[in-house]
Order: sequence, then structure tokens, then C-alpha cells
Amino acid sequence: MVDLNILFLTQYFPPEVGAPQNRIYEFAKRLKDNGHNISVITAMPNYPIGEIYDGYKGKKLVIEDYNGIHIIRTSIYATKDKSFCKRLRNYFSFTLSSVRSGLKQVHDHIDVLVVESPPLFLGWSGYKIAKKLHCKYVFNVSDLWPESAIKLGVLHNKLLIKMSVWLEEFSYKKADIITGQTRGIVENISSRGFKDKTYLITNGVDLNLFGKDKINREFIKNNGLENKFIVGYAGIHGIAQKLETIIEAANLLKDCKDIMFVFVGDGPEKPMLMNLKEKYGLNNVMFLPVQPKKNMPGIVASFDCALVPLKKLDLFKGALPSKMFETMASNVPIILSVEGEAKELVENAKSGICVEPENAKEISEAVLKLYNNADLREKCGKNGRKCIEENFDREKITKKFENILEQYT
Repeated sequence: MVDLNILFLTQYFPPEVGAPQNRIYEFAKRLKDNGHNISVITAMPNYPIGEIYDGYKGKKLVIEDYNGIHIIRTSIYATKDKSFCKRLRNYFSFTLSSVRSGLKQVHDHIDVLVVESPPLFLGWSGYKIAKKLHCKYVFNVSDLWPESAIKLGVLHNKLLIKMSVWLEEFSYKKADIITGQTRGIVENISSRGFKDKTYLITNGVDLNLFGKDKINREFIKNNGLENKFIVGYAGIHGIAQKLETIIEAANLLKDCKDIMFVFVGDGPEKPMLMNLKEKYGLNNVMFLPVQPKKNMPGIVASFDCALVPLKKLDLFKGALPSKMFETMASNVPIILSVEGEAKELVENAKSGICVEPENAKEISEAVLKLYNNADLREKCGKNGRKCIEENFDREKITKKFENILEQYT
């Protein structure tokens, strides 16, 4: 394939830590390693703390090199307030600055623009930038918006809903290529008349980074987890995950002294979860801060089993949480409380135990089952790794994306 100049437009990017940041960076890095020239327009890092990181505060524009990738950072309104109006201001600020400031810093010819949604508003930015640069426009959908915001109860205003639906359709129409992360997303978009240009590009894993051999003994020792059965959750502590159910499961198992529930990460629901821990007086729950990306393979490998929860909503039946792939690649069994596509994957792979979403009793029973059965843990771990090797190798997924681009460039 001919080497391309590819520009990414995304609100989220390292040094921020999170699923979108990791996925987009790893994807961009892999494309760079395959010979393409990669640039990124992104926001000043602020997620998930809602505050611009040190070294970027007070700046409206930063041009930098991030591991060989050309980065253009523009201003964003950062806030700790999670109200919908404040979140809209956060989204709109980067939507505008990416066009007003970011576009001016793109001096090379661009062949392909890849836009990451959500936030959906970047669909408009992507259209403006692609039109100005006369390049192909790829709209990547990792979450259906505004549908998800409506069903999560964070979007109520009828006018905003109407405007968002219009913008969603506008983005699909203007894109040359639409990519979706799950079958559910692709089927949803295809059913609206965009089947001919919509493709499945799933999340993936760098198989060299994850594995049980990456286990971090220092992490275990430094946190007093030696001789503990570690039930881990690593990721955003948000509304969608309904993590209070895990606290309730820990409360049911509080007399099992060898079992420790470990939360790694941050998010808007973390203070509530910590308060709930104190309310129940739990000694079997530990909260750890966001960890550097480079530390995560060792931390995930240290788990005896990993929790992957989402709220009980039809919306999530088409979801495939990214932490599933990293857990499975680490030979760690999953306790999955998600219905639909994710459940189908885990059951077919035989890589863990599936339970009803928001059901603390079933989660606690699954934890006990894995705690009491080392052979089951080993089998689930091996099965998960095999599934990832066969279906979710990031190198193979990147090659699939390159083949799609070849049809349009």
C-alpha cells in the first residue's frame, strides 16, 4: 500500500489515561510503524480530572512530538463540574478550537482525516477540516451518540436531542468512510442507509504488551496484596459502569479475608464509591489512583480475576468494553456483567463467567467460584488469550483498516 499522510482528530489522547486514549494512540502508532505519516489534532490533556495538566496550563496551542507522532494541541474548557451544560461547553470549546487553531498548524498535504466520536460534535469539525484539506474523511464511532446520552439519562432537552440527531446523520452523510467498534454500532448505522461505506474495525491488543508473564510483583507487595485473591477493576469510575454493585458484592464477601476488591483509576463516581465503602465499613476494598499507561499490563496481569461491568441497558447490548481485550490477553479470567455482544464473546471464548448486570449476589458467587477453583481460572485465562490472538490482534486490525483506505485513496 502507498504510504499516506493521516491526520487524527480526537478530544482524547495521552498523556491522558483511558480506553479511548490508549486505543487511538496504539492505532496511530501502529499506522506510523507501517510507514504512514501520522499527525494528531487533540485537546490540552485534562481527562478525567477536569483540570488542565501541569505543563499545559495557560496555553492555547502546543506543538509537540509524542513518540514520533506530530501532535497539535488546542485549547479546551476543562471543568470538574459534571453537569450536562458544563460538559457541552467542554465539548464545544475543543470543537471550535480544533478548527480555528488546529487547522492552521497543518502544513503538509493530508490524504486521510480520521475523526473520533464521541464527542459527536467533532463530526462538524471533521467535515470542515476535511473540506479545507481536500482529503478523505473517516468517521470512527466508538459509542452511538446521542442515543447513549439519552438512555443514560444525561440528555433530556428535546431541542438538543433533535439537534444531536441531525448532527449524527450529517456526520454519516459527509463521511467517505464510517467505522464502528462493535457489530451493534455497525448494524445500527448500516440500517440507516449507510451500509455501503460502513465497516467494522474492532478494538484490539498489542499481544507483546500483555500476558500473565508481565505480572508486577512490586505492585502486589507495595499495596499489601500478597496472599490475597485480587478481584480487579481498572478503568473509568463512571455512571455507565454502575460500580456500586461491585461494592455491594464486596460487602457480601466481607468475611472472606483472602479476597480483596481493587479499583484502579478515577472518574466522577469515585467519591460516591469511596463513601459507600466507608458506609459499609469494608476492609476488603481498595482504591488506587490512575496509573501510568506503561504500568497497566503488569497491574492487569496481577489480578486473579477482573470485573467488567455495565449498567443494565439495551444500549450496552452492542458494547465491547476495551478492558475485556486487555484482560483476556493477560490470561486473566473475566467476570462479565454485560449483556449482548460482550456476553456472546466471553461465552464463546470460555474466558470467564457471565452474570446479570447490576446483580451483586451473582457477582459475589462468581468471585467465590473462581476463588475456589484454580483449574477453572487457568482454563479461562488460556482460552481468553487464544481468542485475542485469533481475533483481536492489533496488527491484523490495523492491516484491515489499511485495506479499507486503499479502496478510497
